[in-house]
Amino acid sequence: MSLAVPVAPDRRSVTATARIVAGPGGSLPVLESAGPFALRRTRATGPYTRVTVVGAMSAPLGGDRLALEAQVDDGARLLVDSAAATVALPGADGAPASYDVRLSVGADAELRWLPEQLVCAAGSALRMRTTVELAPTARLVLREEQVLGRHAEEPGTLVSRLTVRRAGRPLLDQEIGHGPGAPGGWDGPAVLAGHRATGQLLVVDPDFADNTGKPVETRLIGDHAVLAPLAGPAALVTAVAPDALALRRALDEALDLLADGR
Repeated sequence: MSLAVPVAPDRRSVTATARIVAGPGGSLPVLESAGPFALRRTRATGPYTRVTVVGAMSAPLGGDRLALEAQVDDGARLLVDSAAATVALPGADGAPASYDVRLSVGADAELRWLPEQLVCAAGSALRMRTTVELAPTARLVLREEQVLGRHAEEPGTLVSRLTVRRAGRPLLDQEIGHGPGAPGGWDGPAVLAGHRATGQLLVVDPDFADNTGKPVETRLIGDHAVLAPLAGPAALVTAVAPDALALRRALDEALDLLADGR
C-alpha cells in the first residue's frame, strides 16, 4: 500500500515484512514498519483499533519482495486501511515483484481489511498472494480492488490469489490474472468486457449460519456485481466497473446490504 511518487531510476529492489498484532481492549503489542510500509495508529470510530498503512517509498517495484502481516488475537477488533492507492511499477531489469498479505483472526475477534486500490501500471509485473486463517467464531470483512493501468495507459500484469481457511478448513481459494501474459480472454466479454476495474468483497460472519440471524441470498447489485453465499458461513461479492469510483460504490452498496441483513 504505497503512495504514487516518482521512482528513482537507481532504486534497488527491497525485501521487507511489516507486522501488526492487535490485542483485546485496543492494544497493539506489535506495530512494526518495514520497507515501504509505514504503519500508523490512527483515530477510529466504533469498537475498532485502527491502523493506517502509509507509503514510505514507491512500491511494489519490479524485483521487490514485500509482505504485510496482521494478527488479531482472541477478542480483539482491528481495522486496517491505507492512506493512498498502491501503484505497481516496472523495475529497471524487468523482474516481477511479489506482495504477500498474511492475516489471522482469533476466536471472537474481528478484522476489517479495507485498503485502497491496487493500480497495475503499464510494464509492471506483480504476483500478489493473500492468505487468511480464521477461528470458527472470527469475523472478517476483506476488500480487494484492482485498477488495470493508470489513466489512458495499458495495464501491467497481475496475478492475484486469495486463500481463506476457517477452522482449519478451506473456505475460498481463487486466483485471477490480468494483463500481458495472463490467460487468453481475461479482457473479453466473458470476463471484464472492457472494464478497467475489478474487485471483490468477502464477508465472514458466524451469524450467516443461523437461520434466525442474517441469511445471505444470491442477488445482483447494479449491472456488474453479484453477491453470492459461500459455505462457511460467508458471502462473496464480485464486481467489475469502468473505473475505481464505480467499483467502490458497488462494493460499498454490497457491504451495506450485508450489514443490514438484506
